[in-house]
Amino acid sequence: MDIRFGTDGWRGLIAEDFNFSNLEKVALAISSHLKKKNDNPEVIIGYDTRFLAREFARRVAGVLNDQGIKVYLATGFHPTPAVALGILNLSADGGIMLTASHNPPQYSGIKFIPGDAAPALPEVTEDIEIELEAINREKIGVMEGEKAVERGLIKDWDGKAAYLKKLRETIDCDLLAANPSKVIVNPLFGAGQGYLEEILKEVGWDVSTRESGLDPYFGGSMPDPSKERLKKLSEEIKKGPAKLGLALDGDGDRFGIIDNDGTYLSPNQFLVLASFYFFYGREREGNIGRTVATTHLLDRIAGGKGRDLIETPVGFKYIGNLLKKGKIFIGGEESGGLSIAPHLPEKDGILACLLACEMISFYGQNLGEILKTVNKKFGFLASRRYDINFSGKNREKVLKSLKELSPGNLDGEKVVERNTTDGVKFILDGGDWVLLRASGTEPLIRLYVESETEERIPKLAGIVRDILGI
Repeated sequence: MDIRFGTDGWRGLIAEDFNFSNLEKVALAISSHLKKKNDNPEVIIGYDTRFLAREFARRVAGVLNDQGIKVYLATGFHPTPAVALGILNLSADGGIMLTASHNPPQYSGIKFIPGDAAPALPEVTEDIEIELEAINREKIGVMEGEKAVERGLIKDWDGKAAYLKKLRETIDCDLLAANPSKVIVNPLFGAGQGYLEEILKEVGWDVSTRESGLDPYFGGSMPDPSKERLKKLSEEIKKGPAKLGLALDGDGDRFGIIDNDGTYLSPNQFLVLASFYFFYGREREGNIGRTVATTHLLDRIAGGKGRDLIETPVGFKYIGNLLKKGKIFIGGEESGGLSIAPHLPEKDGILACLLACEMISFYGQNLGEILKTVNKKFGFLASRRYDINFSGKNREKVLKSLKELSPGNLDGEKVVERNTTDGVKFILDGGDWVLLRASGTEPLIRLYVESETEERIPKLAGIVRDILGI
């Protein structure tokens, strides 16, 4: 099987692709990568709430132990940002997270987090893939747990307390305590359960929890805090008396926010709110980072304060790289990733949810009202993403057409910039834009459109699809 690391690790169907045999190969490849930089590396291994997640983690530990690598193995499920913080606190050489994030329950996955606690950049994952190709299956050893303990190669690790401490240092807990409210937390049966609840209850908030506990089927759905998945939470918030709905994905690094009237706030909208809050409410210093697919309203917010807006390819790894280098204060992506400095260079859905609480405490308004203030000052932009399937037979033709696509105008408006940071993006004279990216692993074209009017979005999308024939 050809194992490839995507934007956030390798994922596959449990038993079919993601099995113990393939996982051992990936673990050995990661071991080889680590030993290029340190003869005696140390690694944290965490896992989410998926089927066989702990067993998969133990097997990875056994392969690493056999290579003489010391492992801190999580004693229970942990969200990805807690594992990232653990790497920094232990000065470990990296971390391995067993998770398929927001994917359906029949999937599992593994991602490697380097020693800087930021998502792995392409040069890291490419090196792991090179090591994978060189592996002889017959030479993979797995050390038994008892033997690893005897040799001091494995140690229990629980990072919850340290991560909660970090959150308390990042969030304004005094502000939250002075303005308590009622919220509903929905971790979607994922690894983020228990974190938001503990901190908010500590500061006097009235917290109710939904979809918590161990359920590897995630309630028969995906642990994805999307608008569609959170319809039930939205209806409950709409009825009151809770003022906010807070949701997380399977490994707690993505967020979903429901306002007090039941309105789902997209990640784009929330990134705008958070940036406005920090730069215009809290008067923080620093710049903003966003991926090429994320709203340009962030550009206006940065420009209004004379700050830089740094655009990256798609993938939070690029945002994390900017955060760890101190080039930005806040960064995010339209798919639900956000973090701030100096918190973590890894996306953190738990942090984002706490920031939502902090914002309504600071302004004394719901998020929708704050967003109206932002739109009044900077204008309105609507955003949408389309995932378009195209057959394998014409894949090469479509990809070739996509690479060569260069219209002079769209919908009668001049194209003033052709941006190839990631895929191809056309920026129109009035500021509206269209981005097309091909998935590297699926027969999908991801089409992003942003416009000053909701009505123009499907029109621009239709024009581009007609040009490409998809």
